[in-house]
Amino acid sequence: MSQTTTTTFRTCPLCEATCGLEVTVRDGAVTRIRGDREDVFSGGFICPKGSTLRQLHDDPDRLRAPVIRRGDRREQVSWEEAFRMVEAGLRPVIEQQGGDAVAAYLGNPNSHTMAGPLYLKPLLKAIGTKNIFSATTVDQMPKHVSSGLMFGHPDSIPVPDIDRTGYLLMLGANPLVSNGSLATAPDWPGRIKALQERGGKLVVVDPRRSRTARVADEHLFIRPGTDALLLFAIVAVLFEEDLASPGRLSDLTNGIAEVASLAVRFSPEAVAGRCGVPAETIRRIARELAAAPTGVVYGRIGTHTVEFGTVASWLVDVINLLIGGLDAPGGAMFPLAAHARPPRPGRPFRTGRWTSRVKGFPEVRGELPVATLADEIETPGDGRVRALVTVAGNPVLSTPDGAHLDRALASLDFMVSVDCYINETTRHADVILPPPSPLSRSHYDFTFSTLSVRNIANFSPPTLDRTGEMEEWEILTRLALIASGPGAEADPALADAWGIASTVNQAINDPDSPISGRDPEEILGHLNQYRGPVRILDFLLRTGPYGDRFGEDPDGLSVAKLIEHPHGIDLGPLQPRLPELLTTASGKIELAPAPIMEEAARLATTLDHAPVNGLLLVGRRHLRSNNSWMHNLEVLVKGKERCTLQMHPDDAQAADVGDGEEAKVANSTGAVTVRVVVTDDIMPGVVSLPHGWGHDVPGTQLGVAARRPGVNSNLLTSGRSLDTLSGNAVLNGIPVVVSRV
Repeated sequence: MSQTTTTTFRTCPLCEATCGLEVTVRDGAVTRIRGDREDVFSGGFICPKGSTLRQLHDDPDRLRAPVIRRGDRREQVSWEEAFRMVEAGLRPVIEQQGGDAVAAYLGNPNSHTMAGPLYLKPLLKAIGTKNIFSATTVDQMPKHVSSGLMFGHPDSIPVPDIDRTGYLLMLGANPLVSNGSLATAPDWPGRIKALQERGGKLVVVDPRRSRTARVADEHLFIRPGTDALLLFAIVAVLFEEDLASPGRLSDLTNGIAEVASLAVRFSPEAVAGRCGVPAETIRRIARELAAAPTGVVYGRIGTHTVEFGTVASWLVDVINLLIGGLDAPGGAMFPLAAHARPPRPGRPFRTGRWTSRVKGFPEVRGELPVATLADEIETPGDGRVRALVTVAGNPVLSTPDGAHLDRALASLDFMVSVDCYINETTRHADVILPPPSPLSRSHYDFTFSTLSVRNIANFSPPTLDRTGEMEEWEILTRLALIASGPGAEADPALADAWGIASTVNQAINDPDSPISGRDPEEILGHLNQYRGPVRILDFLLRTGPYGDRFGEDPDGLSVAKLIEHPHGIDLGPLQPRLPELLTTASGKIELAPAPIMEEAARLATTLDHAPVNGLLLVGRRHLRSNNSWMHNLEVLVKGKERCTLQMHPDDAQAADVGDGEEAKVANSTGAVTVRVVVTDDIMPGVVSLPHGWGHDVPGTQLGVAARRPGVNSNLLTSGRSLDTLSGNAVLNGIPVVVSRV
């Protein structure tokens, strides 16, 4: 019997690196996955996760059909029955108590799909709720706030131009393990090596000697939560020693003098004792940054998930501007994605358009801090959340005070989850609607191409056929139709067709559109060879900055063009985009926005108080893990135990805990028991526990993960500790006590 073997190419959707994959399929089954050596961005690089898409596709615990809960039992049902049950559970809550009685939680994997960026907003609008929560407020919201206040839009995020820089100062990031974050780039090891081979320097600031710190030219230990102090001290030196040189951006920037005036309070000598970095080292780093022909500062999750995360995020770009590195090759630059729309000045970016009902936390970027979701569910009164929609998230493990949220979810009147697993969160759902596996759906990186260190375009058609599974965009559209009134029987294809027609008509009537005045039927005729998110993508590509404008530029981009180039199309290095990108009211960079200056002044008052004594807890990641959702694949979790507590030898001795022994880690929020690894890779006074574990609760369907459960670090984080400006949870620098079991 003859066998049919084919080779396809696609982009890995499991992290931000967007590596190209070569997938071999024999008779409908994947037999091999390896790095695509011809991919224009990754050049064959692949991490351990990328080769496991087959195991994910074949995982027996992955749901292929809807599951509903009847009493204490779960049973598999048809799609039609599942949506009828959603209608019966969701509509009464909306009709009787209003849209705000329904909350939505959006998990990190939504950024790794085509459906998430395109179809979640219509769903949320259909529900009509202000109770929107996401993984953003346990991750990166400080960067959105600082970018919005400085540049006018919360998604105008500059990324390090690592391929052309000569000096990289990195804080709170470990890209050799995370594969990069808010800086999309495959093969960080190779890129760092290239930086060093061309005579450049990498300085890593981290309370742990991470994998990235080990390959750095210099590693500086820092006390968790004090990154803003260190960065402000660098700013102080740049002004004090007359090293600030914004170059062409000087006349395009407001507030330089105000920042200089405030920075005086943060001299290296004033902050050194607090952050643990010697004053002379801070001064040297500032001078090296200023002297480097090209230099850039890059801060990530360790600088965001702390009390002054927004201030730290802002200071990263303040320094980049002062050293002449903002919007300059080798510095911090703004990508131009193939689907990007031109910026349009509008209302100035602001927060607090509404507040959370219970604790009054301000809205940021259309959502509320997820740390207060449990409060909104449990606290009686008008507007109390009684139903929840989750899409690709596991907040019981990934958000603060997970035990509190776990209890709150059990009290809901109705819950529906779009997820392929029965995990610690979805086990509370009345209905679970599973999307297809990554190998059975098309892929384009709407999110990460806007954060890429090089302008690249890739499109991946499905590798495998779907069998009985429903496309994710159809699931989300049907949920929107239920929430808005047409109901479970409405046809999602008709709604989608109306949506694309409306989009085309809007563009044709826009005098600034590249297809202004064109015939809508002609444009739709081009687009209707596709459906769902691929059709929307084709429109965005063809009207985007590199598009073919529906035949006007035969060399321009379209979905068809990307299909012809399965290894991707290289659109070139990042180019300067200011002032065109700025959408502030002034049309300039606002270096001293009032909300940040007020918070920076509050930061200065912390220098007058003694630091908290005792141990501080920080998180960490592993190359074979991705938050909470890669722990059910044997190939990724086998081997040495990874959910352990790292302690410095001095701290272990003080706690009377030996290497390999179990210890209790506790504070006022909760406690966990975990095995200890004694190592000098972590600074004294700091302990480290990875996040995303804790697969030991009853009612899940995660066979592999349950055999290696680990502990949930978010049993120790408090829902009361937030970064004031962004609402981001404080997940690093948590005071704990460690004792021998």
